[in-house]
Amino acid sequence: MSESSKWTQLHAQLHRTLLQRQILPKKQRLLVAVSGGQDSLCLMKLLLDLRSKWDWEIAIAHCDHRWRPDSEANANHVQNLAENWGLPFYLAAIADIPPKTEAAARSWRYQALAKIAVANNYSYIITGHTASDRAETLLYNLIRGTGIDGLSSLTWKRPLEDFSFDNSDDFRLGKADCRLGNSEISNENLQSKIQNLKSKIHLVRPLLEITRAQTGQFCQEQKLPIWEDSTNQNLQYRRNRIRSELLPYLETHFNPKTQQALAQTAEILRADVEYLELAASDLLKQAMSQIGDSESINEPVKFQLPIELNRQILRQAHLALQRRAMRQLLQQILPEAPSFASIEKLTYLIAAPNKSQTDPFPGGAIARVEHPAIILDIC
Repeated sequence: MSESSKWTQLHAQLHRTLLQRQILPKKQRLLVAVSGGQDSLCLMKLLLDLRSKWDWEIAIAHCDHRWRPDSEANANHVQNLAENWGLPFYLAAIADIPPKTEAAARSWRYQALAKIAVANNYSYIITGHTASDRAETLLYNLIRGTGIDGLSSLTWKRPLEDFSFDNSDDFRLGKADCRLGNSEISNENLQSKIQNLKSKIHLVRPLLEITRAQTGQFCQEQKLPIWEDSTNQNLQYRRNRIRSELLPYLETHFNPKTQQALAQTAEILRADVEYLELAASDLLKQAMSQIGDSESINEPVKFQLPIELNRQILRQAHLALQRRAMRQLLQQILPEAPSFASIEKLTYLIAAPNKSQTDPFPGGAIARVEHPAIILDIC
C-alpha cells in the first residue's frame, strides 16, 4: 500500500474477496482494462494499493471505440494516468468504421484485450464490472427472455476460451491499432497464439460485490480524475435506460437495495448453472458414442459425426439435464449457437417413436431415431 493511500473498507473488502475466492493468484502479470470511468479507476487504485501484498505486475489497457468526438482525449487521459502511476500502457483503437452495436463493441474489445495480453504475456485481464453491472445484466436478460444461464450473468472468473471471437473483416484483431511497446508479432501469429493460449488467459471481475455508488464514493474520497462518458446518458441504449430509469424506480418503490439483491440472486444462480452444466456433461459422456467405436467419448468437443446417443440413458435423466446435454452436443455440431427450437427438436427424439427424425439443423446435420438410439449425421 502506498504511503498516500489510506486503507478503506473497499480495500479490506477486495483483499478479503481475493483471499476467499482465489480468483487472482499472487505473482501474476495483470492487464487492467481502464476506460477512465469511476468503476475502472476505483479498480485500478485498489489493485495498485494491494500490489505489494500480492506481488503483481500491473499494466493498463484502454480500448477506444471512437464512438465519441472526445474519445482520443479520453485515451490520452488514461495514458497520462498510467504514466503518473509508472505503469505500462497499451492502446487499442478501431481503425475503420466504429462498431454499430454494444454487442459488436464488446466483441471487438475482448479481441483487442486478448491481442495485447497474448503479445505481452499477461495471464489475467481484469475489468471493473460491479454488482450494479450484474444487476443490470440480469434485468436486461430477463426482459429479453432467457433461462438461468442468462440470469446468472457476469461471472467472477472465466477462461478466455469461453468467448467466441468474430473473425470478420471489421473486427479481426488486425483492425486494432495497438501500441504494443517492443512486441513485434504478426496478426497471423497472434491469431494462432490466441487459439493456443485462450485457456491459459483468464478474465477476472473482482468488484462484483461492490456497487457503482461505492466506486463513485471511493473515487471522490481518493480524488481520482474520472472521465465522464457522455454515451452513458444516451437512453437509446437499453442498458442505460435500465440504469437510469428502471433500477431507480425499483429502488424507490420496491427495495432500496435492489442492486445488491439482484447481484446476490445472480451469484446463487451461477452456482446452480455450474452444477447443472457439469451434470449434463457427465450425462452426455455416458450416452454418446462415435459410430464405429466401442468406447464412449470422454471429451465431447473432439467427436466427429456420425455419432450415436443411447436413449435409455438419456430417458433416465430429468428434462433439465436432457436439454442441457443436447445443447452441449449441438454447440459442438452446429456452426452457430443452437436455438431453443433446435435444442427442443433434438430433445424430443429421446422419447419419440422409432424412425422419427428432425429436419436439417444449420450446417446440414440431421438426427433420427433408430431404436434404441438417436443417430446424428450429415444429411
